[in-house]
Formats: sequence, C-alpha cells, structure tokens
Amino acid sequence: MMFTTQSISVLEEALHFAANQQKVISSNIANVDTPDYKEKSVSFQNVLQTAQSNSNEFQAKQTNERHLAFPLPQSHTQGLHERLQQYNHNGNSVDIDKQMSKMAENQLYHQALVDRISSNFQSLETAIKGSR
Repeated sequence: MMFTTQSISVLEEALHFAANQQKVISSNIANVDTPDYKEKSVSFQNVLQTAQSNSNEFQAKQTNERHLAFPLPQSHTQGLHERLQQYNHNGNSVDIDKQMSKMAENQLYHQALVDRISSNFQSLETAIKGSR
C-alpha cells in the first residue's frame, strides 16, 4: 500500500471513532441495571457526513510542497444517539448480550486499524532506510 498522509488521516479518524464507540459501549454496560437508562450508540454515517461537510471549511497552508499536509481538526463526539426501546421492566433499554457483541466487534475493528497504521509506517520506514 502506498503511504499517503490522507490514508493515515482517514485511519486516525477511524481510530477516534472506534475509541468513542468503545466509551459509549462501556457506558451502556456499566448502566445495564440503572433504571430508565437508555442505550446510547454512535452513528458512523453521521460522523462521516459531518467530516465530509467540514472538509472544505478549513485548509492549512503548506509553505513547501515537500511538507506533509495538515490534518483537519474534527470533533470526535458527534453522531451519538439514544435508543428508546425498552428491554427491562425498569425502563432500561440495554441488552447486555448485544453490548458485549458490539464490544468484541469494536475491538477487532480497532486492532485492524492499528495493524494497518503500523503497516503504513513500516512501509515508510523501509522506503527511508532502504531494504537490506
């Protein structure tokens, strides 16, 4: 894979999304027995739309074409939603089995992103040092 600052930026944003999603899932699990607690979730589509709409708002200036491009600052807390369905008799809408499944899926997603970023930097290191 060709190393580009854009691919690293996209992977970085995906990592922020995965970290935010992990916090939300952890909060849901911690509140599984809290009366009237509503399950929260993070919508990837909303985060993506926000990132795309903000992409033209700010552009840092590169003083030299050989410099790396500047990443855009973005909020990583957007796209949060509450689920209004009720699963428990106490008004709580958290399904613990579903949350544990989401957590495992998110951990796999996060690890895949970390592996891809690591691979990009190893490729860059090889290009700089040269293969021996």
